[in-house]
Amino acid sequence: MAAKQKVKQPATQLPNGYAELLESLKERIRQAQVHAALSVNRELVLLYWRIGKEILQRQEQEGWGAKVIDRLALDLGREFPEMKSFSTRNLKYMRAFAEAWPDEPIVQQLVAQIPWGHNVRLLDYVKDPAERLWYAQQTIEHGWSRNVLVHQIESKLYQRQGKAITNFERTLPVPQSDLARALIKDPYVFDFLTLGPQAQERDLERALLNHLRDFLLELGKGFAFVGSQYRLEVGGEEFYIDLLFYHLRLRCFVVIELKIGEFKPEYAGKMNFYLSAVDELLRHPDDRPSIGLILCKSQNRLVAEYALRDVSKPMGVATYRLTGALPADLQDSLPSIEELKKELGYGR
Repeated sequence: MAAKQKVKQPATQLPNGYAELLESLKERIRQAQVHAALSVNRELVLLYWRIGKEILQRQEQEGWGAKVIDRLALDLGREFPEMKSFSTRNLKYMRAFAEAWPDEPIVQQLVAQIPWGHNVRLLDYVKDPAERLWYAQQTIEHGWSRNVLVHQIESKLYQRQGKAITNFERTLPVPQSDLARALIKDPYVFDFLTLGPQAQERDLERALLNHLRDFLLELGKGFAFVGSQYRLEVGGEEFYIDLLFYHLRLRCFVVIELKIGEFKPEYAGKMNFYLSAVDELLRHPDDRPSIGLILCKSQNRLVAEYALRDVSKPMGVATYRLTGALPADLQDSLPSIEELKKELGYGR
């Protein structure tokens, strides 16, 4: 019978204190495994942060090199084969995690509520500490999945949030004005739409309704859809609102008007009329004042600011971006419906 081969150990010279660290980490992992049965995510994230902190401190204080992480991955993986998270790559993420979040109270109260996969994406995509903290808070508040979190980061939601031109500070009481301003972004990203250069307002409206779930995600938490082309009767005449929502947190109606071109000052007057009508005809006595959002393809910010300056009703002006649309040169090169039918033999 052949002699059993011994597992070859890495030739890396172990620094002083390594054995004590290894035993300490083993014991900490065992304790965390017990607690993880009750609170898997929180305990694991805290465990990963503490492991990362230990590695970071040893490297900073005792000058340990990067190869020690390779040895830790090997030894911890051998001791806990059922746990697949002690790879070299993941241990490096733990070290980066501890470096990115140096304050344990924030980790315990906030970051530990987010799954580890979300935290890894925050480390990969967001380098600014304030921005990373904001996305962590929004993830908890809105219950974002990992894919939604990545989408919001890639669409630069942090930079867009609260950037629309509004008159909320003058027309709404505090704190409603602050909350309303924080909810309105600029630009809105409708990358789930593909519209040609000849599209009209109704085409944009229909496209948004066909992708209502994506549209609501872009609007943000709290928007409840009420209707499109919502009919209002004033003085025996009929008027139609493009999109009507109710915001559950603001406790008010939100009127959205869609414009396919650049913002024009007269849009503010029309919105002021719609808000007056909604407040008179639909608003419940317990509701707060309705607010309006004029969504345009483009705007001159100074013109928009002047247009809202003396308007009595709360409203904002923002732009939208159709990043999913085909470039104009490609649109022009596409065959028409008639050409396609002819090519495919329809109508023969």
